Amino acid sequence: MEYKEKKISDVIDIIIDNRGKNPEKYSEFSKYPVIDNYLIKNDIFPDLNLVNRYLDKDSWDNFLRGYVIKNDVLITLVGNGIGNVTMVPNNQCAIIQNTIGLRCNELMYNKYLYYALKNEKNKIIKYNRGSSQPSIRKTDLLGHYILVPDLNYQKKVLNFLFGIDKKIETNNKIIANLEAQAQALFKYYFIDFEPFAGGNFIDSDLGPIPKGWEVSNLEKIANYKNGVAIKKFPPKDKDNSLPALKIRELNKNSTDESSDVVGNYIDESVKVYDGDVIFSWSGTLLVKIWTGGDAGLNQHLFKVTSEKYDKWFYYLWTLYHLEKFISIARDKATTMGHIKRSHLKESKVLICDEKTYKNASDVINPIIDLIINLGIQNRTLAQARDALLPRLMAGEIDLEGLGGSYD
Repeated sequence: MEYKEKKISDVIDIIIDNRGKNPEKYSEFSKYPVIDNYLIKNDIFPDLNLVNRYLDKDSWDNFLRGYVIKNDVLITLVGNGIGNVTMVPNNQCAIIQNTIGLRCNELMYNKYLYYALKNEKNKIIKYNRGSSQPSIRKTDLLGHYILVPDLNYQKKVLNFLFGIDKKIETNNKIIANLEAQAQALFKYYFIDFEPFAGGNFIDSDLGPIPKGWEVSNLEKIANYKNGVAIKKFPPKDKDNSLPALKIRELNKNSTDESSDVVGNYIDESVKVYDGDVIFSWSGTLLVKIWTGGDAGLNQHLFKVTSEKYDKWFYYLWTLYHLEKFISIARDKATTMGHIKRSHLKESKVLICDEKTYKNASDVINPIIDLIINLGIQNRTLAQARDALLPRLMAGEIDLEGLGGSYD
């Protein structure tokens, strides 16, 4: 395979750069989402369900100096996520601060540039010139050299890599759907009491509840084990370490080479495995089922377990109270909002009768199991992709006979 070494600027037709442009105000919601840095996680596309800023129609029409379109490559130049890349999922997204968009010329497909930049990340972040915060100059990025194969080889690589990423994307959509199903079933049983319409109800602190049920709280149905200050437990050597699970890792459901490490001699209660429920109670509040592999739990995150109740029960009840917890943390006049253990005790839950619990378990447990299995499958696919990426970019793998469309 013949490669030509070229600067990134040599394969770029258009650069979209709105840095320094700030609208007077953002819309609470519109069809024009802003792709901020936190959404750019080296995934093929960002999750637009996590967007928290939108442009109104007037800002969209008059404010931007450049517009990104579907499959433009985005790369973060400022902040903790420098060097992270993704692609634009549709023609109505906007970029503003800290990120630029790249659109290739006839020498390279946009999607190939995405994988090339992902492969070069460790080299690109060495251009960091920031003092107060990490920062890469656009000129340094555009002057970086990459290997450029012919378009036919690019197609073969994309057919292989994009196929893996599309499978991961499909799995993620299924997981999101399963999460919605589990929450809908939880609401059906424990919030709306639909199976008990017309039945006997009793008064409680939460209003009328089915007869035979009782009011409890989060602290009574589960154990919320806080993580450790990982710096106090350094690994004795590389072979006896675990990646540290912090909020960053929980947010993307995986660890990577940049994750901190902790000695594997930490107590078993703060070791994390696939399928564990993790609740970050400080900073960015999240409740997730972890499928990122073995890890050591950092402080400010709870590992949630129970000896009495199934995973679905304490997971969905904790998730049910998350919005309230976020509101509590937001109102705290500190640099990092958080909740206290007392808030767990104040968060009411309903304990149902044995028959209802079994009926709910029979339908929700398989959903939770499938969420975990698909998450593990995604991790396996991503590991295979990342292991093959450098060799594919270097032309070290024979792709003869591999064809098809990657669109």
